Amino acid sequence: MAAPSSASAASQSFPDRARSLAPGLALSLAIAAVAIVVRNMTGLAALNPVVVALVLGVGIGAVIGRPAVVKPGIAFAVRPLLRFAIVLLGLQVTLGMLAQLGLGALVLAVLVVGLTLPFTIWLGKLLGVDEKLSVLIGTGTSICGASAIVAANQVVRGEDEDVTYSLAVITLCGTASLILFPYLGDLMGMTGRAYGLWAGASIHEVVQAVGAAAAGGPDASQSGTVMKLARVFLLAPAVVALGWWVAKRHHGEAGHAKAPVPWFAFGFLALVVIGSTGLVPKEAVDASRFLVPVMLAASVAALGLQTDLRALHRRGAAPLLLGIASTFFIALLALAGVAVI
Repeated sequence: MAAPSSASAASQSFPDRARSLAPGLALSLAIAAVAIVVRNMTGLAALNPVVVALVLGVGIGAVIGRPAVVKPGIAFAVRPLLRFAIVLLGLQVTLGMLAQLGLGALVLAVLVVGLTLPFTIWLGKLLGVDEKLSVLIGTGTSICGASAIVAANQVVRGEDEDVTYSLAVITLCGTASLILFPYLGDLMGMTGRAYGLWAGASIHEVVQAVGAAAAGGPDASQSGTVMKLARVFLLAPAVVALGWWVAKRHHGEAGHAKAPVPWFAFGFLALVVIGSTGLVPKEAVDASRFLVPVMLAASVAALGLQTDLRALHRRGAAPLLLGIASTFFIALLALAGVAVI
């Protein structure tokens, strides 16, 4: 049945294709717009538009179900729209920003990503958490929260409920970190730069990390923001590595594995390089800062519309414990790294 359906979609004219996508895409974008308005009106960093859009999407999906008329647009928002958002995110990171950190901090960024993700997968196995869900929680913890989760799922191919659960876990743990880190930094008597590096290397979402770092003053804000962007830069290499790892797990030896090619990750890297040349107009970068949150929120809203709450409940409490343990791990690892630097 899948082949005829795909052939039919491929043979559609552009106007017909646009009409089929319009209802679901419009619904997803409308939810994203509401989520952004809520975030802007409250000014609360914890109310990330992506998170608000997820909650709204799940709620609306539970009420209206998944009518056939919205399915094509929702599917478009979950994949092509998301991938384009990840590519555009590349305009917000430059190689010059990364160079500002210094070699030691860059090594720390690589270590927190390179160690937290496999630790989370290993611990998830001990706790009996599904491997794909463990990968998504580990990716969100180690790299950049919601963006990393939805990007990693393009190669991991977890269930919608896995993505929804991991987004909820990352949001909860990241928000707790946003609240606790300023107090812990004061308690330990950390300098502004050291505290900023710690927050940027540990906290999940960009907005959470930047908000927590800003509480430590100008030096902390600058070092924390750039450190967090270094972790964002690692999103593309991590997704490529995950694709290879998934292929190896499913097909045996790496030499015979056919890893999925995450072209959007290479697009992200290409825009990082192009943006680093200084030739990209400031207006284009500013436009990306506006468009990326909208597209990510719309994509996650569509994911929420597809989520089955009963399947979500069946995941149990183990993934939440995994997310908490992973958050402690990255915080302690980053703290040790900052002490060494």
